[in-house]
Amino acid sequence: MSKPTFALRPATAADSDTLFNLILALAEYEKLTHLVEATPQKIEAALFGATPHAEAVLVEVDTDVDGKAGGEAGRKAVGFALFFHNFSTFLAKPGLYLEDLYVDPAWRGHGLGKALLKHLAALAVERGCGRFEWSVLDWNQPSIDFYRAMGADVLPDWRICRVTGAALDQLGAE
Repeated sequence: MSKPTFALRPATAADSDTLFNLILALAEYEKLTHLVEATPQKIEAALFGATPHAEAVLVEVDTDVDGKAGGEAGRKAVGFALFFHNFSTFLAKPGLYLEDLYVDPAWRGHGLGKALLKHLAALAVERGCGRFEWSVLDWNQPSIDFYRAMGADVLPDWRICRVTGAALDQLGAE
């Protein structure tokens, strides 16, 4: 397949179903579908409601009538990046945190993931961020290799701490 023509664009409320479907595909890839509580309605409220908590960028490829690359029939979203701002107390600057990046396996190897990462890095620079960070599952060697090739350091001495569900309710009530 030749290199597809693609475009990046900010997701809008009208993309909530598309984002949901891409999130489900990511969960299937990571074998984590049992953790998905998202719905298109929850995504719309969280990303595009009165108090947006995150942003998303879609990568779309030009498709022909059969859904293959190269035609003029339209565009199909084949990947996304969902991100939000955090803050570095040591730098006293905001950071950009990439929560999820996903490109449909059929469209990998064409620079779409690289384009998403570069777009977010440029956005972080434009917004005065001191860091651009994300996590990667330790078993996902293809992604680890990809991120390292893009210049990322995979930090061996940091661990993610997480409190959810009943434990979060209990901690918040104390």
